[in-house]
Amino acid sequence: MTAELLIRDAVDADIAAIVALNTSEVRHTSPMDEYRARQLASLSAYLRVAELDGRVVAFLLAMRAGADYRNDNFGWFAARFPDFLYVDRIVVDASVQGHRLGSALYGDLFAFASEAGIPRITCEFNVVPPNEPSRLFHARHGFVEAGRQWLDDGRKQVSMQVAERG
Repeated sequence: MTAELLIRDAVDADIAAIVALNTSEVRHTSPMDEYRARQLASLSAYLRVAELDGRVVAFLLAMRAGADYRNDNFGWFAARFPDFLYVDRIVVDASVQGHRLGSALYGDLFAFASEAGIPRITCEFNVVPPNEPSRLFHARHGFVEAGRQWLDDGRKQVSMQVAERG
């Protein structure tokens, strides 16, 4: 990869690319149409994209504790931690996976959290069915399991992850 990576705040013109990326990896996240993307963007504390050669190839969307976000996983963390930044989703285009774009976005997110005085980053990944790449990725970034919960009427179990900052 020789192109220069740019991580920047998402803008309205990025919504279509964000939706397309999400759709391409929906097996690891949840569905999101344009309306839902705009709704989540309005609730987010952090929505940034990674751009290569003028093309959005990854994004990370996160909510801060206290957001008016109705989500089982966000609610699980809200019941246990007074302040956190919840990674709702991170998606990297398959054509550039393995080039550390997810790590670059997480580095940017951790810097954002540090500057904002947010003490922890939270997220979850599937353990049933397993998402081994996500488990390894999050372990490399200092996440540890804080618990598990079943979702989708017992069809999916997630590992609730926390990375304490500072």
